[in-house]
Amino acid sequence: MRLYPLRVGCLLVVACFLFWIKSFPDDGAISTTTDLQILYKRLSVAEELGGKVSKDLSIILEQLGNMTRAANVSHLWSNMSSSSSIMATVKHPMDDLSRQPLPQATIHFYMPHLREHPNSLVPHVVLGKGRSGVSMVLGIPTVKREKQSYLVSTLSSLLSGLSSSEMQDLLIIVFVAEADLQYVEGIARSLFENFPKEVQSGLLEVVSPSQHYYPDFNILKETFGDSKDRVKWRTKQNLDYSFLMLYAQDKGTYYVQLEDDVFAKSGYYSDMKAFATQASSNEWLYLEFSQLGFIGKMFKTRDLPLIAEFFLMFHKDKPIDWLLDHILWVKVCNPEKDNKHCDLQKAMLKRRYKPSLFQHVGLHSSLPGKLQRLKDKDFGKQGLFQVHSNPAAAVNTSMKHYQQHSLERLYKGGDFMWALTPVQGDYILFSFPQPIRIAGYVFRCGNSQTVGDKFHNTTVEVLSSNTTAAEKLLAGSPSKYKQSDSSFIVIDKFYNGVAEGEIDEVLQPISALRLVVHSNSDVWALLSEIHIKV
Repeated sequence: MRLYPLRVGCLLVVACFLFWIKSFPDDGAISTTTDLQILYKRLSVAEELGGKVSKDLSIILEQLGNMTRAANVSHLWSNMSSSSSIMATVKHPMDDLSRQPLPQATIHFYMPHLREHPNSLVPHVVLGKGRSGVSMVLGIPTVKREKQSYLVSTLSSLLSGLSSSEMQDLLIIVFVAEADLQYVEGIARSLFENFPKEVQSGLLEVVSPSQHYYPDFNILKETFGDSKDRVKWRTKQNLDYSFLMLYAQDKGTYYVQLEDDVFAKSGYYSDMKAFATQASSNEWLYLEFSQLGFIGKMFKTRDLPLIAEFFLMFHKDKPIDWLLDHILWVKVCNPEKDNKHCDLQKAMLKRRYKPSLFQHVGLHSSLPGKLQRLKDKDFGKQGLFQVHSNPAAAVNTSMKHYQQHSLERLYKGGDFMWALTPVQGDYILFSFPQPIRIAGYVFRCGNSQTVGDKFHNTTVEVLSSNTTAAEKLLAGSPSKYKQSDSSFIVIDKFYNGVAEGEIDEVLQPISALRLVVHSNSDVWALLSEIHIKV
């Protein structure tokens, strides 16, 4: 259809030419003045027709040129709309080489070994549901430790006391920073066994890097007087934080950097969210919820690509906390002014929350042979037990307590209970003088100083005074309750050191409540909270 006018023009020219030829006399002789005049007129007509045809052809050619240029522009735009990596390598359709786009710096520039393996930057998501759109993302890198692992205790501390709405608005990413797939899967199994609900809901994710992510650490230069092992350790730490930040950048609004050996203060989530909301009207690079190292640093997720690229740019040169301070220096410090002015300018981009919400509890560092005795003095005194007004009851236990930390003192609000290693059949019994209606209960293990001493494989059981209703409830199919001995009914069990719930109205009123241990434990048990709600 586009060539139709051109075809018509050509036919007009041919037709005019044939018309002119046919007009000659049969004998081919032109001898008279009349014939010359006739020939002149016909030539004039042909010239006029030729001019019109030439004009039409010019218009057609101009239209074809416009269509060609539009096609070239469309092709160029489609090339520019492709990925930046392609843009840097594909040549401009024009012959002028000066129009080629500049090559873009990528992570491969800082870590050239990654070019050898195209999938080296693809994260290995071991556990996760792809949760995103949350308000807060907590990033926790963890590595092999020669001594004790604090990961499960750290996660228990972070998850304890969260409300259902907070759990839905939070994502915790555990980055197992090891290329050993067998070790990674072992950590994933352990976390799934300890936190099945959190994994299944998408609250907890476990990821690891490709086995090709890390460079050859043996070729690093020793700087700042650090040993070769320490240079390797701090360089790998920089790469671990960078990977975790890049993975988390599109998961939520805020990202909080933690470590795998911390204890969180009760209510940390609501405190951090409120402080971030309050600071939203001001310009800041990060908020601090701990004064130690890189613990408790909150960033806006939209800033993570810039921060991670800076870390990658100098990952072989300095430790992570130094690099973070250098970002502030680059952004706001004037080389022509003194350090005092620089410190004032940097303080405007980092805002400190007090008291600290996270305490470092690990003794053995991830650097082999190093003892880490750091404590955050701004953490304050975290309550070692929770005081509640519980109903009158005779309390009894088969377990021996350590020093003065008895069950009676905890129940009355004067101390925590710290029992020696529980064994199968041990119990704690609360007998009420008269049957009472119990709305709910909370039993919580551990505190800021002893996070690992918990009840394991321990059930919560009640003795209902309404035996007929209880029997009918147990006979229902399927029933969420189980029959125990002495007419007690199992209604719950400890999960991550916590048992919390409500008691069905059918079982009311309650004559007694007890905790029963069903297997021998490897650790002591510390109860820091007993709340029987009436």
